[in-house]
Amino acid sequence: MSVNPLLKGTVQTIILKLLEDNTRMYGYEITQKVKEITAGEIVLTEGALYPALHKLEGEGFLQTSTEIVDGRARKYYSLTEQGGEQVTSKLDEARAFVEQLQNLLTLKPSME
Repeated sequence: MSVNPLLKGTVQTIILKLLEDNTRMYGYEITQKVKEITAGEIVLTEGALYPALHKLEGEGFLQTSTEIVDGRARKYYSLTEQGGEQVTSKLDEARAFVEQLQNLLTLKPSME
């Protein structure tokens, strides 16, 4: 399944919010949580997830730690202090966008 273009602009916000709610997660866990929360309606692919994780890490919003689980290295992501502050900002932006989108999509024809 390809990434919905509307989802593409919100991947970072989704990641930040999930990490705020779950403290730390690894990549596959994030994809499964999105699928679970949306009852399979939104599928976050690895091709969308990992570039967003790396960008957030590069911007200083995420920190990583690696643990060996069942003989394999697993990379966990968690918010930095700056990342925690970014969650609020990104959520405010997303809510404002959704509100404006709803305004646009519920326009009634003008009666002029």
